[in-house]
Amino acid sequence: MSVFRSALFNVVFYVNLAVFLVGGFIFFLTPRRWSVRALQVWGQSSVWWLERIVGTRMEVRGLEHIPVQGCIIAGKHQSAWDTFAILPLLKDPAVVMKRELMLIPFYGWFSMKFEMIGIDRSAGAGALKRMVAEAREAVRQGRHLLIFPEGSRRAPDAPPDYKPGASAIYLGTGVACVPFGLNSGLFWPRRQFMRRPGTIIVEFLPAIPPGLNRRAFEQRLKADIESTTRRLVAEGREQLAREGR
Repeated sequence: MSVFRSALFNVVFYVNLAVFLVGGFIFFLTPRRWSVRALQVWGQSSVWWLERIVGTRMEVRGLEHIPVQGCIIAGKHQSAWDTFAILPLLKDPAVVMKRELMLIPFYGWFSMKFEMIGIDRSAGAGALKRMVAEAREAVRQGRHLLIFPEGSRRAPDAPPDYKPGASAIYLGTGVACVPFGLNSGLFWPRRQFMRRPGTIIVEFLPAIPPGLNRRAFEQRLKADIESTTRRLVAEGREQLAREGR
Protein backbone atom coordinates (compact mmCIF):
# COMPACT_ATOMS: atom_id res chain seq x y z
CA MET A 1 0.00 0.00 0.00
CA SER A 2 2.87 2.41 0.77
CA VAL A 3 4.34 1.84 -2.68
CA PHE A 4 0.97 2.50 -4.32
CA ARG A 5 0.39 5.67 -2.30
CA SER A 6 3.89 6.93 -3.06
CA ALA A 7 3.41 6.27 -6.77
CA LEU A 8 0.01 7.95 -6.79
CA PHE A 9 1.29 10.99 -4.95
CA ASN A 10 4.30 11.36 -7.27
CA VAL A 11 1.97 11.37 -10.27
CA VAL A 12 -0.37 13.90 -8.66
CA PHE A 13 2.54 16.08 -7.51
CA TYR A 14 4.09 16.39 -10.97
CA VAL A 15 0.74 16.82 -12.71
CA ASN A 16 -0.08 19.57 -10.21
CA LEU A 17 3.29 21.18 -10.93
CA ALA A 18 2.76 20.96 -14.69
CA VAL A 19 -0.69 22.52 -14.39
CA PHE A 20 0.81 25.40 -12.43
CA LEU A 21 3.72 25.94 -14.82
CA VAL A 22 1.68 25.72 -18.01
CA GLY A 23 -1.84 26.65 -16.95
CA GLY A 24 -0.57 29.41 -14.71
CA PHE A 25 1.17 31.25 -17.52
CA ILE A 26 -1.11 34.20 -16.83
CA PHE A 27 0.99 34.92 -13.75
CA PHE A 28 3.75 36.17 -16.03
CA LEU A 29 1.46 39.13 -16.64
CA THR A 30 0.48 39.88 -13.05
CA PRO A 31 2.44 41.89 -10.46
CA ARG A 32 5.23 39.85 -8.89
CA ARG A 33 3.55 39.67 -5.49
CA TRP A 34 0.46 38.11 -7.07
CA SER A 35 2.65 35.61 -8.88
CA VAL A 36 4.51 34.69 -5.68
CA ARG A 37 1.19 34.25 -3.93
CA ALA A 38 0.17 31.79 -6.66
CA LEU A 39 3.43 29.92 -5.99
CA GLN A 40 2.54 29.73 -2.30
CA VAL A 41 -0.92 28.38 -3.13
CA TRP A 42 0.73 25.68 -5.25
CA GLY A 43 2.98 24.83 -2.28
CA GLN A 44 -0.04 24.60 0.02
CA SER A 45 -1.82 22.33 -2.45
CA SER A 46 1.21 20.01 -2.62
CA VAL A 47 1.31 19.78 1.18
CA TRP A 48 -2.44 19.02 1.15
CA TRP A 49 -2.09 16.25 -1.46
CA LEU A 50 0.81 14.70 0.46
CA GLU A 51 -1.30 14.46 3.61
CA ARG A 52 -4.39 13.17 1.83
CA ILE A 53 -2.66 10.53 -0.28
CA VAL A 54 0.34 9.42 1.80
CA GLY A 55 -0.64 10.56 5.29
CA THR A 56 2.38 12.85 5.71
CA ARG A 57 1.39 15.82 7.84
CA MET A 58 3.19 19.07 8.56
CA GLU A 59 3.78 20.60 11.99
CA VAL A 60 5.23 24.10 12.31
CA ARG A 61 6.79 25.39 15.52
CA GLY A 62 8.15 28.82 16.36
CA LEU A 63 6.40 30.94 13.73
CA GLU A 64 6.30 33.73 16.29
CA HIS A 65 10.08 34.11 15.86
CA ILE A 66 9.73 35.30 12.26
CA PRO A 67 9.56 39.12 12.11
CA VAL A 68 7.15 40.91 9.81
CA GLN A 69 9.92 42.96 8.20
CA GLY A 70 12.51 41.70 5.74
CA CYS A 71 14.93 39.17 7.20
CA ILE A 72 16.91 36.03 6.42
CA ILE A 73 15.39 32.58 6.99
CA ALA A 74 18.17 29.98 7.01
CA GLY A 75 17.95 26.28 7.68
CA LYS A 76 18.52 22.65 6.89
CA HIS A 77 17.77 21.22 3.46
CA GLN A 78 17.02 17.49 3.51
CA SER A 79 14.33 17.06 0.88
CA ALA A 80 12.57 18.50 -2.15
CA TRP A 81 9.71 19.02 0.30
CA ASP A 82 11.59 21.96 1.82
CA THR A 83 11.52 23.91 -1.44
CA PHE A 84 7.74 24.23 -1.58
CA ALA A 85 6.28 23.53 1.88
CA ILE A 86 8.12 26.37 3.65
CA LEU A 87 7.21 29.05 1.10
CA PRO A 88 3.60 29.58 2.29
CA LEU A 89 4.90 30.31 5.79
CA LEU A 90 6.89 33.34 4.65
CA LYS A 91 6.10 36.86 3.52
CA ASP A 92 6.73 37.34 -0.21
CA PRO A 93 9.62 34.82 -0.12
CA ALA A 94 12.77 35.22 -2.19
CA VAL A 95 14.71 31.95 -2.44
CA VAL A 96 18.46 31.72 -2.95
CA MET A 97 18.94 29.02 -5.61
CA LYS A 98 21.49 27.69 -8.07
CA ARG A 99 21.53 29.94 -11.12
CA GLU A 100 21.54 27.00 -13.52
CA LEU A 101 18.03 26.14 -12.34
CA MET A 102 16.90 29.39 -13.92
CA LEU A 103 17.84 28.00 -17.32
CA ILE A 104 15.19 25.27 -17.12
CA PRO A 105 12.19 26.08 -19.34
CA PHE A 106 9.08 27.19 -17.42
CA TYR A 107 10.64 26.51 -14.00
CA GLY A 108 13.48 28.94 -14.59
CA TRP A 109 11.26 31.49 -16.28
CA PHE A 110 8.92 31.52 -13.31
CA SER A 111 11.88 31.78 -10.92
CA MET A 112 12.97 34.95 -12.69
CA LYS A 113 9.41 36.30 -12.56
CA PHE A 114 9.34 35.64 -8.81
CA GLU A 115 12.69 37.49 -8.58
CA MET A 116 14.39 34.60 -6.86
CA ILE A 117 18.09 35.03 -6.20
CA GLY A 118 20.41 32.94 -8.35
CA ILE A 119 24.00 32.16 -7.51
CA ASP A 120 26.62 30.82 -9.91
CA ARG A 121 28.94 28.81 -7.68
CA SER A 122 31.61 28.65 -10.37
CA ALA A 123 31.90 32.44 -10.56
CA GLY A 124 33.63 32.87 -7.20
CA ALA A 125 33.63 36.20 -5.33
CA GLY A 126 31.79 37.99 -8.12
CA ALA A 127 28.82 35.67 -7.70
CA LEU A 128 28.70 36.37 -3.95
CA LYS A 129 28.69 40.12 -4.58
CA ARG A 130 25.80 39.85 -7.02
CA MET A 131 23.90 37.58 -4.63
CA VAL A 132 24.35 40.02 -1.75
CA ALA A 133 23.22 42.95 -3.90
CA GLU A 134 20.04 41.08 -4.90
CA ALA A 135 19.48 39.99 -1.30
CA ARG A 136 19.83 43.58 -0.09
CA GLU A 137 17.14 44.69 -2.52
CA ALA A 138 14.84 41.83 -1.49
CA VAL A 139 14.98 42.68 2.21
CA ARG A 140 14.60 46.39 1.38
CA GLN A 141 11.25 45.42 -0.16
CA GLY A 142 10.31 43.66 3.09
CA ARG A 143 10.66 40.15 1.68
CA HIS A 144 11.68 37.07 3.65
CA LEU A 145 14.89 35.71 2.16
CA LEU A 146 15.07 31.89 2.28
CA ILE A 147 18.50 30.27 2.06
CA PHE A 148 19.74 26.74 2.68
CA PRO A 149 23.30 27.40 3.94
CA GLU A 150 24.62 23.99 2.83
CA GLY A 151 23.53 24.71 -0.72
CA SER A 152 22.07 21.30 -1.56
CA ARG A 153 20.08 18.51 0.04
CA ARG A 154 21.76 16.52 2.78
CA ALA A 155 20.61 13.24 4.30
CA PRO A 156 19.44 13.48 7.94
CA ASP A 157 22.68 11.96 9.28
CA ALA A 158 25.09 13.59 6.83
CA PRO A 159 27.83 15.74 8.39
CA PRO A 160 27.21 19.49 8.02
CA ASP A 161 28.69 21.24 5.01
CA TYR A 162 28.01 24.96 5.31
CA LYS A 163 28.87 27.34 2.48
CA PRO A 164 29.72 31.07 2.84
CA GLY A 165 26.52 32.36 1.22
CA ALA A 166 24.43 32.78 4.38
CA SER A 167 27.11 34.71 6.25
CA ALA A 168 27.78 36.91 3.20
CA ILE A 169 24.10 37.82 3.04
CA TYR A 170 23.90 38.38 6.80
CA LEU A 171 26.87 40.74 6.77
CA GLY A 172 25.81 42.43 3.55
CA THR A 173 22.19 43.10 4.43
CA GLY A 174 22.47 43.94 8.12
CA VAL A 175 19.21 42.22 9.04
CA ALA A 176 18.27 39.48 11.51
CA CYS A 177 18.51 35.82 10.60
CA VAL A 178 15.95 33.25 11.76
CA PRO A 179 17.43 29.71 11.80
CA PHE A 180 15.28 26.62 11.45
CA GLY A 181 15.63 22.86 11.69
CA LEU A 182 13.48 20.09 10.26
CA ASN A 183 13.22 16.34 9.75
CA SER A 184 11.73 16.16 6.23
CA GLY A 185 14.41 13.76 5.00
CA LEU A 186 12.92 10.95 7.07
CA PHE A 187 9.58 11.15 5.27
CA TRP A 188 10.57 12.41 1.81
CA PRO A 189 14.10 10.99 1.39
CA ARG A 190 16.37 12.63 -1.15
CA ARG A 191 16.67 10.76 -4.46
CA GLN A 192 14.13 8.13 -3.41
CA PHE A 193 10.74 7.18 -4.76
CA MET A 194 9.05 6.38 -1.44
CA ARG A 195 7.08 8.87 0.66
CA ARG A 196 6.42 7.89 4.28
CA PRO A 197 3.38 8.75 6.42
CA GLY A 198 3.98 10.65 9.62
CA THR A 199 4.58 14.24 10.70
CA ILE A 200 7.28 16.43 9.21
CA ILE A 201 8.29 19.07 11.76
CA VAL A 202 9.75 22.48 10.93
CA GLU A 203 10.92 24.55 13.88
CA PHE A 204 11.91 28.20 13.63
CA LEU A 205 14.25 29.49 16.33
CA PRO A 206 14.77 32.90 17.95
CA ALA A 207 16.36 35.31 15.49
CA ILE A 208 20.09 35.93 15.43
CA PRO A 209 20.29 39.73 15.69
CA PRO A 210 22.30 41.75 13.17
CA GLY A 211 25.76 43.01 14.08
CA LEU A 212 27.70 39.82 14.84
CA ASN A 213 31.01 39.27 13.11
CA ARG A 214 31.34 36.50 10.54
CA ARG A 215 32.81 33.89 12.86
CA ALA A 216 30.30 34.47 15.66
CA PHE A 217 27.39 34.37 13.23
CA GLU A 218 28.53 31.20 11.49
CA GLN A 219 29.11 29.42 14.81
CA ARG A 220 25.69 30.34 16.18
CA LEU A 221 23.85 29.59 12.93
CA LYS A 222 25.43 26.15 12.62
CA ALA A 223 24.90 25.31 16.30
CA ASP A 224 21.25 26.39 16.23
CA ILE A 225 20.38 24.56 13.01
CA GLU A 226 22.28 21.37 13.79
CA SER A 227 21.11 20.95 17.39
CA THR A 228 17.48 21.54 16.44
CA THR A 229 17.67 19.24 13.45
CA ARG A 230 19.23 16.43 15.51
CA ARG A 231 16.40 16.73 18.04
CA LEU A 232 13.70 16.74 15.37
CA VAL A 233 15.25 13.80 13.49
CA ALA A 234 15.34 11.81 16.75
CA GLU A 235 11.70 12.74 17.36
CA GLY A 236 10.77 11.65 13.86
CA ARG A 237 12.57 8.34 14.20
CA GLU A 238 10.75 7.63 17.45
CA GLN A 239 7.48 8.30 15.66
CA LEU A 240 8.36 5.96 12.79
CA ALA A 241 9.44 3.26 15.25
CA ARG A 242 6.18 3.51 17.21
CA GLU A 243 4.21 3.11 14.01
CA GLY A 244 6.39 0.25 12.78
CA ARG A 245 7.76 2.01 9.69
